[in-house]
Amino acid sequence: MAQINDTNHTATHIDDVSPYTAHKPERSELEERILDDLMAESPSMKKVLRVALKIAPTSSTVLIGGESGTGKEFFARIIHRHSLCSDGPFVAVNCGAIPDTLFESELFGHKKGAFTGAAKDKPGLVEEAHGGTLFLDEVGELSPPAQVKLLRFLQERMFRSVGDTVLRPVDVRVIAATNKDLHKQIEQGAFREDLFFRLNVFHLHLPPLRERKETMPNLISLFAHRFNRLFGKNVSSFSKAAESLLAAYDYPGNIRELENIIEHAIVMADGNEIAERDLPEFMFRNRLLLADPATLQGGTGVATLAEVEREHIKFVLGLTGYNYTEAAKKLGISRSTLWRKIKEYKLADDRC
Repeated sequence: MAQINDTNHTATHIDDVSPYTAHKPERSELEERILDDLMAESPSMKKVLRVALKIAPTSSTVLIGGESGTGKEFFARIIHRHSLCSDGPFVAVNCGAIPDTLFESELFGHKKGAFTGAAKDKPGLVEEAHGGTLFLDEVGELSPPAQVKLLRFLQERMFRSVGDTVLRPVDVRVIAATNKDLHKQIEQGAFREDLFFRLNVFHLHLPPLRERKETMPNLISLFAHRFNRLFGKNVSSFSKAAESLLAAYDYPGNIRELENIIEHAIVMADGNEIAERDLPEFMFRNRLLLADPATLQGGTGVATLAEVEREHIKFVLGLTGYNYTEAAKKLGISRSTLWRKIKEYKLADDRC
């Protein structure tokens, strides 16, 4: 069984460190130790963290790239918390969720009567972020007109609310993020090159979780601690089978998906150990189980199709507690076909 390493760094999430309980230098030092632990021994992630902490005290604009769920907002918050404006607000904007017709109003605000339904003055997100950080998530989703408005703001660092005639300055640090290839977007005419250069003063690329699996044990410990505390549970270990499945999975949804998987497992676990059956069912799809090379016929080290099929059926039978109806459903075959294969492979009493 693999133990969940419930050490202090997992017990303390970066967002749990209160500015009211620690002086800022002490807090920053503590956070850096926590973050360094979370990066484990991943050279790529340690490099990203090193750059993030180096550029944090500046006012430079940052563009963070990477697949969905790789932790782009997490790193944006790291930069904010170690910046000179860390006492100011951190305002996150999902650019893909704002309708094009409302983008200017949402970002820059509007005056009363500026359009139908504008019953009173409303400050925009840029104004809300004054003295702090404006995080533009999924900036690659912006339409061409919205890109022009954002570019003008980045050039002038001034804004005009919809319906207003006065330009107002604002002190805000901009961090943008995208899961798109903006170079390709530029080639296709979907993203402005001048806006890209305005955003890409510093660039951080977050590799997918499948390329930095050495960070998984610490992330799993962090999530397990969080959900144990949230749900009042005391899960402390994984079975070998569960650990193997977690290690073999590719995590297309990256860290966000891993977090969801651990939440699911903590909720489903009956005791203090996470078993294979406690993991989400989608992790078992398209799973190919190969026999141990030492047991293969002829000692060739290559499983025959029959051997692979036998091992997979055996696995699904064990997963379902030898419920033939449920096993047939998971295998995508009829109950009669399953029964025939059970007899063929002599699996009826094979529960070892």
